Amino acid sequence: MAKLYYQGHGSLRLTTQDGMVIYLDPYAGDGYDLPADLILITHEHTDHNQSDLVPQKRHCPIIRSADALQDGDYKHFTVGTVEIEAVPAYNRNHDVQKCVGYVLSLDGVKLYAAGDTSTTDAMGAKLREMALDYALLPIDGVYNMNAREASKCAELIGARCTIPIHMKPGELFDRRMAEKLRSPSRLIVAAGEEIEL
Repeated sequence: MAKLYYQGHGSLRLTTQDGMVIYLDPYAGDGYDLPADLILITHEHTDHNQSDLVPQKRHCPIIRSADALQDGDYKHFTVGTVEIEAVPAYNRNHDVQKCVGYVLSLDGVKLYAAGDTSTTDAMGAKLREMALDYALLPIDGVYNMNAREASKCAELIGARCTIPIHMKPGELFDRRMAEKLRSPSRLIVAAGEEIEL
């Protein structure tokens, strides 16, 4: 069974059933001990793109937003047994031409890592049709949407589980903020906690 280790802020590590290790938006927390098979970067803000923190296996691909979004075209990638599809991410602080989210399909699970964003047009249509198992949504209300808007996004997306992340600038995790996301699908994962997907 695949595992998700939430490092804090917007950073996480995924490990597939066959041992493939994926880091997404490395920057915060611990859990950088496993060498990466794949690194995903949603955008080039410094709190999302610290790939030098990650030990890398030989020929480890790093997929950046510039690779995933080219001339308005959101790309699809296959790395090992994992499928990755880039999707829109944007708000007043994040340029729609320079930021993406990712939908990962691994071990029969579909996971949406939203990156830094507010509500997007894709949430109520494309993402809902994907029948997602997990959606990781930022809720800080400073650089991204707040918990109230994220709660509405959770309803639009319709994932089985919605995990609040990126909840307070300068902090790995804030439970009080996480609890402000109101959704029957809410799943709170603390920084430094690992769950089975």
